[in-house]
Amino acid sequence: MAGIYIHIPFCKQACHYCDFHFSTSLKKKDEMILALAHEIALRKNEAENEAIETIYFGGGTPSILSVKDIRFLIDAVYNNYAVIKTPEITIEANPDDLSEARIIELSSNLINRLSIGIQSFFEDDLKLMNRAHNATEALKCLEIATQYFKNISVDLIYGMPNMDTNKWLKNIEIALSFNIPHISSYALTVEPKTALEKFIQKGIIAQLDEQVAHEHFNILVETLEQRGFIHYELSNFGKEGFFSKNNSSYWLQKKYIGIGPSAHSFNGVSRSWNVSNNSLYLKSINQNKLPLETETLSTNDRYNEYVMTGLRTIWGVSFKKIEQDFGASFLDYLIKSSKNYINNGLLELDNNILKTTKKGKFLCDGIASDLFLLNLE
Repeated sequence: MAGIYIHIPFCKQACHYCDFHFSTSLKKKDEMILALAHEIALRKNEAENEAIETIYFGGGTPSILSVKDIRFLIDAVYNNYAVIKTPEITIEANPDDLSEARIIELSSNLINRLSIGIQSFFEDDLKLMNRAHNATEALKCLEIATQYFKNISVDLIYGMPNMDTNKWLKNIEIALSFNIPHISSYALTVEPKTALEKFIQKGIIAQLDEQVAHEHFNILVETLEQRGFIHYELSNFGKEGFFSKNNSSYWLQKKYIGIGPSAHSFNGVSRSWNVSNNSLYLKSINQNKLPLETETLSTNDRYNEYVMTGLRTIWGVSFKKIEQDFGASFLDYLIKSSKNYINNGLLELDNNILKTTKKGKFLCDGIASDLFLLNLE
């Protein structure tokens, strides 16, 4: 069992680009904490005879919780599951929540990895995104956090309106100045029904330029690789020994249990997801019922997911695994469908492992979708 993901469905305010499940009302926070612990206990049989390797607090904004609440949920995991001796325990945190006192508290309560949502070190970018923190808080929290945590990841967003290449490079350089061992970086995208979509439609914010995002991505890859980072997944860069174990488990298709509203789970053969409604989630858990839907994955589904995740990572797609897990007909299809991409320098085959080249990395999701198989079963 890879790990447990705990979704904290609360935020101080809504970022303009975000379409994750959360509420800005904290009225049901205490009830939610008890319900999350209850679900952790209800699902312990899903990990019988398996050890938990990672615990990950995502959201939402997990750092909005008190350290007492966070430790209560960690203890709930330890009380109901076998946990390895030194699990990776990560909390996503916003800079405005990371005072020195809070950072010290977290470091003293089993948290050993921080994932900090910086997004940008520039005030105008933060205001455009409607982030809860300011540029000063972004710098201050890293100055303090690096004194108490060795394992820190920083989130940065590129491809933003009015962000030229010099500004983007400055963002990267500021993060590197703190000797951060891991950076997650994503292109700004326009999700349906978000404030960002409405602002672009009204002309308040300029349309996003994919070519600019591509240029920023290339700068990101070149700069971080020059500084000793390994580009181990499309959006993730880590120094040796600092890859995210939690996120890597998703890409390597290990099992995980998702706790909380909207959280997803995977057991190797099926996926399930909890209802994306706090009130309905609480009602169900209080009745000792799991508020989830389940989808059993077909062979095609599992093949497509492996191709998608594999091409995003340095581990690639193994022809041997394709043949062993899915059969010769799937391997034949992959060989034929990938041929043009190999000839065009977007994919490469190394020791029967299919990977994206540097040229193809930014396009890997589109390439993967072209390699999907819909009707071979």
